[in-house]
Amino acid sequence: MRQFTSDELRKTWKQFYIDRGHVDVGAVSLVSDGSTGVLFNVAGMQPLMPYLLGKKHPLGTRLCNVQGCVRTNDIDSVGDKSHVTFFEMMGSWSLGDYFKEERCKWSFELLTQVFGFDADHLAATVFAGDENAPRDEEGAGFRIASGFKKENIYYLPAEDNWWGLEYGPCGPDSEMFYIADRPDCGPDCGPGCSCGKYTELGNDVFMQYEKHHDGSLTPLKQKNVDTGWGLERILAFLNGTRDVYQIDLFAPVIAYIEKASGKKYEQDENLTRSMRILADHIRTSVMLIGDEAKLLPSNVGAGYVLRRLIRRAVRHGRVLGLTAENIIRTAEIFIDDIYAESYPRLKENKAFVLSELKREIDRFESTLENGMKEFRKILALKKQAGAGGIDGKSAFYLYDTFGFPIELTVEMAQEEGLKVDEEGFAKAMEEQKQKARENQNFEAKLSVEDAALYESLDDSVVSEFVGYDALTAKSKIAAISSGTEWKDSLSEGEEGTVITYQTPFYATMGGQCADTGILTCGGSEFAVEDTVKLPGDRIGHVGRVTKGSIKTGEEALLQVNEAKRGDTCKNHSATHLLQKALRMVLGDHVEQAGSFVNGDRLRFDFSHSSAMTKEELAKTERIVNEQIGLSLPVVTQVMSIEDAKKTGAMALFGEKYGETVRVVKMGDFSTELCGGTHVGNTGEVRLFKIVSESGVAAGVRRIEALTGNGVLEYYAKLEQELAEAAAIVKTAPAELVTRLTHLMTELKTLHSENESLKSKAAKDALGDVMDQVQEVKGVKLLAAKVAGVDMNGLRELGDQLKEKLSEGVVVLLSEKEGKVNLIAMATDGAMAKGAHAGNLIKGIAGIVGGGGGGRPNMAQAGGKNPAGMDEAIAACTQVLAGQLS
Repeated sequence: MRQFTSDELRKTWKQFYIDRGHVDVGAVSLVSDGSTGVLFNVAGMQPLMPYLLGKKHPLGTRLCNVQGCVRTNDIDSVGDKSHVTFFEMMGSWSLGDYFKEERCKWSFELLTQVFGFDADHLAATVFAGDENAPRDEEGAGFRIASGFKKENIYYLPAEDNWWGLEYGPCGPDSEMFYIADRPDCGPDCGPGCSCGKYTELGNDVFMQYEKHHDGSLTPLKQKNVDTGWGLERILAFLNGTRDVYQIDLFAPVIAYIEKASGKKYEQDENLTRSMRILADHIRTSVMLIGDEAKLLPSNVGAGYVLRRLIRRAVRHGRVLGLTAENIIRTAEIFIDDIYAESYPRLKENKAFVLSELKREIDRFESTLENGMKEFRKILALKKQAGAGGIDGKSAFYLYDTFGFPIELTVEMAQEEGLKVDEEGFAKAMEEQKQKARENQNFEAKLSVEDAALYESLDDSVVSEFVGYDALTAKSKIAAISSGTEWKDSLSEGEEGTVITYQTPFYATMGGQCADTGILTCGGSEFAVEDTVKLPGDRIGHVGRVTKGSIKTGEEALLQVNEAKRGDTCKNHSATHLLQKALRMVLGDHVEQAGSFVNGDRLRFDFSHSSAMTKEELAKTERIVNEQIGLSLPVVTQVMSIEDAKKTGAMALFGEKYGETVRVVKMGDFSTELCGGTHVGNTGEVRLFKIVSESGVAAGVRRIEALTGNGVLEYYAKLEQELAEAAAIVKTAPAELVTRLTHLMTELKTLHSENESLKSKAAKDALGDVMDQVQEVKGVKLLAAKVAGVDMNGLRELGDQLKEKLSEGVVVLLSEKEGKVNLIAMATDGAMAKGAHAGNLIKGIAGIVGGGGGGRPNMAQAGGKNPAGMDEAIAACTQVLAGQLS
């Protein structure tokens, strides 16, 4: 066998297929777009799903790549020699091109001629057949013809030799194995056996079927081949080990962990497991944060998985005695040394990746110690009670209060021989979200009913949007809906939805609010109050008849509200300028996370983990206004998605684009994929003003801003408020700052004088109380009451008396406005003998109908029963005596 580095193996794989007419399609995001029902891309074929189902791929029918994948379904197995959560899948595909014969031949060539395996030591499995699909005799025949020995072909059932995701393309697969020079472990020894004689090398999937949501299979329009070989596993095997953590993708990190922890790899089973988990989880976290999706830790979806990985890594880092800085260093090694060449994006985003990783580690560590104490407390109580596990409410408490993912609680409980009531946890979680869920389900029900109505319309009824270049259009009314049924007409006062064959009205999409306006038929008028996108490429004009009546088949004149559209265009174009400005100010990690634009204002959500500073906001605003002042031409071009990518156009992550897209270019400053409406040049925006910046979710910030007349109105209102404020303090607006500065200085002086008077009054009210000092077990105690002093006054008096006392305990009570204020203070000498101000306050507060507590040196409380003050003072002696040794 030939030895390889990871970089050599990637290049060798791709070149092998390029030499055989394949095109390298490159890798896509690790985060799934949701079309396959999973959070991450779990296989190289997943992004190619539409093309495996028959859609034409723009690069042809023979494809290859090396695709990063994330699988966490067997996360509990990570820690052994082979399991990882991130891995690279070396793949090749035939999309209706070659099939089993060529595939089997090339796999054998790759194994024997490229990787140097001895043909006598190779085995293959094929599908044995079942009630859904026949035995794959054809695949077995081509394996033998390619060079596999007949006696080394094994027929296995669907659980071993059938491949597919939850739904989509699927079919029989054929796996290849290396046979070690060792005896069989028994009569059933063969591929899949755990004895170690057979090592899986790769897998060829012959996709002949499509699996539907109901579980049924139908033949695909074209027969495809999906080949996938795990890079880490085969790299380890080619380099003479079965431990993937000893290949060059992990070895430098393991070496660093050994050095930082002082522990040796493979010297202790549990510590070695922690080393592997730490290395794997940090690698996966680095890949996810540095991915084009820029995933951030959160409590939902893929973000929750990332949070779980990081927090699990931190816990195992602590087992090894590593600090947060040590863990961050492992991430740096992955970025700078291991993946610098193969994943250059990580290097580009290094600062962002490390800062987000550190932020999540710090966030977890700030609660981890208290959480671990609470976990141990719960554990002790359960063991003491003889319980077999931790109840769901306790598990939810750890999650909700200390950020412990349920999986972490389960793992720690298992280490102590206990189970966790995960169903109870889920119930507690559901109770917290119930109200939101009910609202969501109600809305979903309505949308399903609406969709059913519009899908019943004839397929020939479609709407063409002509509003990019015109705000008026003539078109026949194709259909009218009341919302629950189709109607032939609507009369004055009736509400409904009107569908026309052509329309200049923009329907709410991509964050841009819908157009409003008017639809006229002769002397009849229909006020368009909303415009919506409907199933079947239709656009609905929602509103009411304000004059006469309208009928299906009539020709209508559609007129968009020009002023509102104009203001909406200004706000939409401003979001493009804003996104580019934010990337210039904050960094290239900034990507759009959502937006909303209408005629009044714009809202832009973007990926960034901390609040923007005043300076950053000012710089961003200045850049946008500079580009507005340049009156950059706004040019829109329609092109293929591939050509659009070549222009460097920004795309919204997770958005599904068709074969052709609109590219909006604003001079040389901004280029984005966008289907919305825009100004003709940036000068039309006139002005831009940021009015707020806030956080809306973990790692997501929001800017709200105004443009054009909105900015003028904003400043007019501000000017009015400034004038009103100036009038209140009897000065001119231009002199307001000077006047307020003078007033604040005056107020500060008066406040100081007032505090001095209050302090003097408090002293006078207290009188000379030093003769009330008593000694309790060698500690001086001064307990007294004073009339009409608030808590601040009591604290000041307490400090003064404590200083006079030199060493001891001071307790003061005061009645003010029918309520009792209590304060206790203890000197260092008194505390050394056992005095505790917080516990002393707890001991007497109940007598005056209150409660409170605090630190050993100072505590305070409030009460509702002034009549108990003398009794509370008398009780101080006994309470303090109980504290002293």
